[in-house]
Amino acid sequence: MSSVDGGGDRYVVGVDYGTLSGRALVVRVRDGAEVGGAVHEYRHGVIESALPGGGPALPPDWALQDPEDYRDVLRHAVPAAVADAGVDPSLVIGIGTDFTACTVLPALADGTPLCEIPELRHRPHAWVKLWKHHAAQSHADRINALAHERGEPWLGRYGGKISAEWQFAKALQILEEDPEIYRRAERFIEAADWIVWQLTGEETRNVCTAGYKGIRQDGRYPSADYLGALNPGLADFVTKLDGPLLPLGDRAGSLSARAAAWTGLPAGIAVAVGNVDAHVTAAAARALEPGRLVAIMGTSTCHVLNGTHPADVPGMCGVVDGGISAGAWGYEAGQSGVGDIFGWFVRHAAPAGTDSHERLTELAAAQPVGAHGLVALDWWNGNRSLLVNHDLSGLIVGLTLATRPQDVYRALLESTAFGTRMIVEAFVSAGVPVTDLVAAGGLTSNRLLMQIYADVMNRPLSVIGSAQGPALGSAIHAAVAAGAYPTVREASAAMGRVDEGVYQPDPHNVRVYDALYAEYRALHDHFGRGADDVMLRLRAIRNAAVDAAVAQPDSVLEVVG
Repeated sequence: MSSVDGGGDRYVVGVDYGTLSGRALVVRVRDGAEVGGAVHEYRHGVIESALPGGGPALPPDWALQDPEDYRDVLRHAVPAAVADAGVDPSLVIGIGTDFTACTVLPALADGTPLCEIPELRHRPHAWVKLWKHHAAQSHADRINALAHERGEPWLGRYGGKISAEWQFAKALQILEEDPEIYRRAERFIEAADWIVWQLTGEETRNVCTAGYKGIRQDGRYPSADYLGALNPGLADFVTKLDGPLLPLGDRAGSLSARAAAWTGLPAGIAVAVGNVDAHVTAAAARALEPGRLVAIMGTSTCHVLNGTHPADVPGMCGVVDGGISAGAWGYEAGQSGVGDIFGWFVRHAAPAGTDSHERLTELAAAQPVGAHGLVALDWWNGNRSLLVNHDLSGLIVGLTLATRPQDVYRALLESTAFGTRMIVEAFVSAGVPVTDLVAAGGLTSNRLLMQIYADVMNRPLSVIGSAQGPALGSAIHAAVAAGAYPTVREASAAMGRVDEGVYQPDPHNVRVYDALYAEYRALHDHFGRGADDVMLRLRAIRNAAVDAAVAQPDSVLEVVG
């Protein structure tokens, strides 16, 4: 497939909005060559302790962001990437974006975020709630309990549980903790769609976030009757989700004059429908065929694959018609903490001399599999799949006075591989084939980690051929939106890349990991399926102590469990 012009190269820009920064990538349309890129760090990063400008401390498990940081990516990263590429901006024919999800914000009908209204800026619920805002777990529990009680037909599509990370749990939290903010919010919109609104001046919604994060199945959202039974004030929530719903790869609109001034790109070029960072990566990894699972590994991991039919898979994030690409049922699962767990250990637990990923990886790689005598649960940021409970926490078993930092580090690496194996086995048990595995994301540069995954899974592991999978995937969708390719599948074949079978399982390591995995499963089920709720009780004690400290910071605290 050739590029749209007949006599010269044309380019597209993919913009990947991550947890801490946004990355812009300039990509050649005819072959997917990455010719320039730039990164812009968010000025406010993740807002976890207090709002910008001060104010009371935020409660536990909150994670907010400032939407102005997202606009700054367009102002800084996009022009810098085009300059880095050394191409004439007039040769750029489209722009596509992807976002973390569910990252969602309340806004007015014209798209103005409520946190940008001066009299609301001091109200925490007016701000963007980042994907890892986990303070709505109790609201998610109520959503799930009532859905089970009523036999809501959509619940099975989400593995039997709705996540605290998703739109409805976050909206219910806003309604019950700050009803004025809920009332003032004329729109409740994914950041993935909001940034497209900023680029085009037109409100649209994408089928991916609507299906996975917005509980939209078979052409409808949960009924007003069900929502009103949760809370009478929530009965109108679906009206806040209004906006044209478009398939992935479609043209959402044209780049507005305002956004052209921000980006330095030509006004009127195609803007692709919004998408999610994980789901858009499947196209970049040439992984749109059914059964080819992509694990997008960064601060967290998202597992996506296409299937030929819908199936109820316990503990999954969802199955959505066209959720990854048109003509297939897209499945999603995930782990709420992966790279974040490794980073926690390096920052807070590794002693001087070993406090770097490079050094710990070197030391961990030198030991035989199983020699550390440890097994860990990968729940430092809760569990997304299979248990869908963000009140769960981490665990390491087997520590002794002989345990060294590299032992713990390797056990943490292995725990995330065990979590992925649980997910893959759940897919297969439910009749959703997983034929091969592709790793993508920043963690693919750690060769020890990739070999561990191949050994734990006992499968060859392929690796995406790009260090910027989400941005490349967004660029692929931009090329389709601009008319350069008729379908995302054809654009993926021409512009995506993958290195096949880079890591092969070692038979000896496989046998040892099978034994360790059996111990992981036993701990997983004991602490995660109700046999021992100590993690939940400890979190409740912690939250009570923190709440008391916020209410009376100068008092002596007494916590009664």
